[in-house]
Amino acid sequence: MSGLEMKRIRHAYGNDKVLDDVSLIAGPGKLTCLLGPSGCGKTTLLRLAAGLEKLQHGQVAIQNVTVADGASGFSVPPEKRDVGLMFQDYALFPHLNVFENIAFGIEKLGTERRQWIRDSLEQMGLTHHAYSYPHTLSGGQQQRVALLRALAPEPGVLLLDEPFSGLDVTRRAQVREEALTFLKQSGVAVLMVTHDPEEAMFMADHIVIMNKGRVVQAGTPMQTYFHPVDTFVAELFGPVNKCTGTVKNGQVKTALGVFSSPGVSDGSDVMVLLRPEAINISNDGSGLGVKGKVDSVHSLGSSSHLHIIIKAIDGSDQLLHVRTHDISLPLVGSSVCVTAVEASAFIFAITAP
Repeated sequence: MSGLEMKRIRHAYGNDKVLDDVSLIAGPGKLTCLLGPSGCGKTTLLRLAAGLEKLQHGQVAIQNVTVADGASGFSVPPEKRDVGLMFQDYALFPHLNVFENIAFGIEKLGTERRQWIRDSLEQMGLTHHAYSYPHTLSGGQQQRVALLRALAPEPGVLLLDEPFSGLDVTRRAQVREEALTFLKQSGVAVLMVTHDPEEAMFMADHIVIMNKGRVVQAGTPMQTYFHPVDTFVAELFGPVNKCTGTVKNGQVKTALGVFSSPGVSDGSDVMVLLRPEAINISNDGSGLGVKGKVDSVHSLGSSSHLHIIIKAIDGSDQLLHVRTHDISLPLVGSSVCVTAVEASAFIFAITAP
């Protein structure tokens, strides 16, 4: 298919195996996100796609044309691969103004491409900065210029390496929304590296989750968030509450109640995971559910995070993370009742290390 296709990629630096049999597709008009912790191989995969690293094993194809083959050693130079690459530090040329930076990679700067640059600058709110130099721009403005420069030669594939990491939280949300709109309009196939789950959820059509050099799950943002394949994926998207138990008659009893465990054999030890928003609280402490005491309350405006202490099955204290949108919040030290949303529980068998 057109776009980017990487097959059976393996890569190592000496004895350090960085990528282990990784395959992925980034289709045209779609944004595919590589998500995972630092050191999991995301950036190495991006550099192999760009041709900045020599492919050791596997194949890379761009627009249905093989550009690298590990078995034969064949490799198309980076500048001939029909890819745009945007680094996290933007790497704008300090001696060129904004217009010249964007036009730098265009082979034939004719009337049509000049007009594209003008139109793109207007859409990005940069028209008045067309002849400004990079050092006079804010971080968000530099990011927009770098994106336009990568897109100006009309690449078949755009590779983005942590493109928003250098921006503050408020500016990052604004710029990535503008960038996403622009990328969708361009129709280019995008492969983006990030370690920020929220960013991946917002930007991506397809998320490829990596850990220790392997793909552990791939799917839409909804699939990866609501149907994680293991505890690693579930915890990647934020804190979770954990309870352990043993399956008996198709159910597992925990400190937060009894949960059905379909597909897990009786006698198996399991881990039950619940996201903070999957736990409901009643403020008066007299309702149905598990009794607990409020340890802390933190309001974040759009939501509030609470720590609630309950008793585990063995009688020890267990700290729960709870996220709520309720305006009326319990006081620290007050008694509450908590109930878990069973349909939102993730249940995984505990395997021996």
